[in-house]
Amino acid sequence: MTAPASPAALEHFYRTEYRHLLRKLRRRVGPNEASDLVQEVFARFLRSEALGRVENPAAYLSRITRNMLIDRARRKRHGMPIFFPFDDERDASSRADQTWRIEAIDLFRLYRQTVRAMPPKTRRVFVMRRVKRMTYKEIAARLDISIATVDYHMVQALARCRAAVAAQW
Repeated sequence: MTAPASPAALEHFYRTEYRHLLRKLRRRVGPNEASDLVQEVFARFLRSEALGRVENPAAYLSRITRNMLIDRARRKRHGMPIFFPFDDERDASSRADQTWRIEAIDLFRLYRQTVRAMPPKTRRVFVMRRVKRMTYKEIAARLDISIATVDYHMVQALARCRAAVAAQW
């Protein structure tokens, strides 16, 4: 049997061989790791570009599986953690730490400018709540205002912060 050429034939081949490989790997590595290893076998098969060149794709899959099990045993014997290779095209990339730090510094600068631009009483209530971690009740007692007034100033301050961030980004 040559390797399947059409997508339908490839899907049929995958479904047939998936079950066979899954049974084989469950016996060798257990049910928890077997499905991941089968997926890795097929990923290696497709990446090898042997799809149209192999005369016996089932035997080729068996060889890939055998090689993976040998590599796995070697890693375990040497105490190395078992990881699959990172594929830049397939795996999601994360943003660099430096980018996150720069954005955090910019956001903090914007936050400070926004707080400084608030009316004095609103700024005072906001700082007491967010920086000093005081409760609404403590703020109301300290400033001799009602809790509803503290709530009003917090709503105003948060609205200004949201507007500043929305305008920036």
